Amino acid sequence: MELRQMLLRNEARSSPLCKVYYRPIEAAIRWSGLHRHEAMILNVLGHRQTPTLHDFPRWPALSLNAERIYDGILNEELAYGYNGLTARGATPPTGTPEHFDLEGLTVRHTDLRAWMQRCYPGQRPRFLFSATERAAHPIITVEVGQAMLAEQAATHALLRQCQQQNRSLQARYEALLSRQAAVPTPEAPASPLSDRAETTYLNIIGALMDLLLGKSPSGKPYSDFRTQEAVISALLAHNGGLMGLTERTLQGKFARAKRQVNARQPPPAQDRMCGRENRIYGVQRD
Repeated sequence: MELRQMLLRNEARSSPLCKVYYRPIEAAIRWSGLHRHEAMILNVLGHRQTPTLHDFPRWPALSLNAERIYDGILNEELAYGYNGLTARGATPPTGTPEHFDLEGLTVRHTDLRAWMQRCYPGQRPRFLFSATERAAHPIITVEVGQAMLAEQAATHALLRQCQQQNRSLQARYEALLSRQAAVPTPEAPASPLSDRAETTYLNIIGALMDLLLGKSPSGKPYSDFRTQEAVISALLAHNGGLMGLTERTLQGKFARAKRQVNARQPPPAQDRMCGRENRIYGVQRD
């Protein structure tokens, strides 16, 4: 366990954002994810050590995180020093963050990391924590983990069902291809698709589209696709050469499938109850 923790810390320190120690404003910039704008921010602040909301209205987290760091120093929760050397037993600076103007005030990387784990366990900035540590979120409880596992199992069951439907559809498609190949003359007209078969295809396509663009009960998307246009773009990118796969055709088929699925969905519970009452009392709706 100690070796694993050491490897994780080394992984976090390998980031180009890491330093042995930081000035409070440097740590606040990294904490806020604004390292690319560090030179501009420092130029605007000049000799001041703490930004205000008026300095960078687009980045309110910058002033908030800077105040958090100074608050930790003032309340003796975050060890500090000067030019990278920890001030052992020193009295913390007095005053409010707006009046800090101490040359050389620094906080060490290890002290900042330990303080953030203790006081802000929900924060995992990448200059202090590795990708593995950021993925293992400390706020997830046993109950939440069990709910996530149950949701994952339900999603896998739904996926297996869709895969089974897809295999059945693929088998029917291959059977149709075999029948078409067995036609004696190319002039013979192909048998039209029955209404039942077309309805089946539309139901399957509509259900798959609802799954791809839908979300779980907890709000987690089932796939990376957010819109129907994104699905069409991916289909054309991977299968653009197949006959019938054009943007216009796919738009039309998906629209018909959506209407087919929506038409088959049961009415809300309230509507069903109203219909039952109308039948009981002999009320006829227009």
